[in-house]
Amino acid sequence: MNDLNTARGYGGSAGIQTAGITFAGFPGNLTNTESWNGTSWTEVNDLNTGRHDITGFGVQPSAICAGGNSDSALTESWNGTSWTAVNTLNTGRNALAGAGTDNTSGLVFGGDSASITGVTEDWNGTSWTEVADLSTARTALGGTGTKSAALAFGGEVPPPSAATEEWNAGIPVGAWSTGGSLNTDRYLMAASGTVDASIAFGGRISPPNVIQSLTESYNGTSWTEVADLNTGRMGMGSTTGPSTAVLAFGGTPPNTTKNEQWNGSGWTEIADLNTAKSNVAGCGTTTAALATGGTSNTNELWNGSAWTEVADLNNARNGIGSNSSGTSTATLVAGGEQNGPPYAIYANTETWNGTSWTEVADLNTARHQLGHTGTSTDALAFGGTPPDTGATEEWNGTSWTETSDLSTARGYPAGSGSSSSAIATGGDIPPGASTTATEEWTKPSFTPKTITQS
Repeated sequence: MNDLNTARGYGGSAGIQTAGITFAGFPGNLTNTESWNGTSWTEVNDLNTGRHDITGFGVQPSAICAGGNSDSALTESWNGTSWTAVNTLNTGRNALAGAGTDNTSGLVFGGDSASITGVTEDWNGTSWTEVADLSTARTALGGTGTKSAALAFGGEVPPPSAATEEWNAGIPVGAWSTGGSLNTDRYLMAASGTVDASIAFGGRISPPNVIQSLTESYNGTSWTEVADLNTGRMGMGSTTGPSTAVLAFGGTPPNTTKNEQWNGSGWTEIADLNTAKSNVAGCGTTTAALATGGTSNTNELWNGSAWTEVADLNNARNGIGSNSSGTSTATLVAGGEQNGPPYAIYANTETWNGTSWTEVADLNTARHQLGHTGTSTDALAFGGTPPDTGATEEWNGTSWTETSDLSTARGYPAGSGSSSSAIATGGDIPPGASTTATEEWTKPSFTPKTITQS
């Protein structure tokens, strides 16, 4: 069997027994590319950027190479004649694996960046999209198959792993799309309802840092101004029920106990919280609600007429967001900022069973002032700060998985809807200005059958 023209290790390859290609490698950062015709190797046009510890997929004359040493995110596409630099990976890394059929369709997974990762990305011929992670994060692993049916095997966790995982493209991937803009830009407001029937209220315009009482109603296409809150404020908590029956409680300035109820046409002041606070999260309905955390760590339960203090969070915090996920008896909270020095930003997640809080798996990205939708077993968390981010994560009842980011990175968004159909509206975008931007999250329903491990 004929040898390679250039001896090397840690390179990439793609193809089949009679039509293959190999590229890059070590020593140094090689750009060399060779094509295999079933009998011998021929040197062809080099990569644009030399590197090693990369991955590739495809079949000659159509392939992709991605990643590489120094945690490279570079991607190049091969058309049978030359390499062209295309859109980069979302997560730069080395020692990753890939699977795919050509330069328009494939996956890469695993590898090592700042740490060993299970991140998986989908290539559609134009750009990379983050999808469901490997169950076991690892580096220097093997991969084979297609974009719709792939295997990931072996690698280093460390120690060396024998784990094999199967990718089934039956997993639908959620995505954000542009919705109708708010009439008035603001952040630190609250929201409730669904994608087709939502309200957003309160908040602050920045600059010039003006507190708002404005309420806007969304019909799935556009926002319309409706009746204002009686008291303008920001950092309120709200219920997560229908847009025609909402509570808005707490907020600032100054920290307040105020509680108002929306009936679909106007706001009415009703029984106050027991403890004045802001940056509080809420969930539930106008007859059974929970106010969680905030500048005072007290948690209060609403029974339709009055608030009662209940068990505190394990980690005192504020800035979870205007909503948590779930109901007054089955709640999920994630992220937030520590109450008091050193003001740590949390990734902590806790669940409420109607009586007590239990710590569960953390967010992948620590942040506060994020958006939440969904239930205690099926939730979505998006946006947040610092820094302002578009990071979106899905909760399956056990753990968080990174998925498609918001198009506009932002802190302090208001969220409403479910884990499969949601709105992120308003917020703060760099360099510190409030926005009118609204994005709609859609994820098709499916029968779970995604990854198996042996």
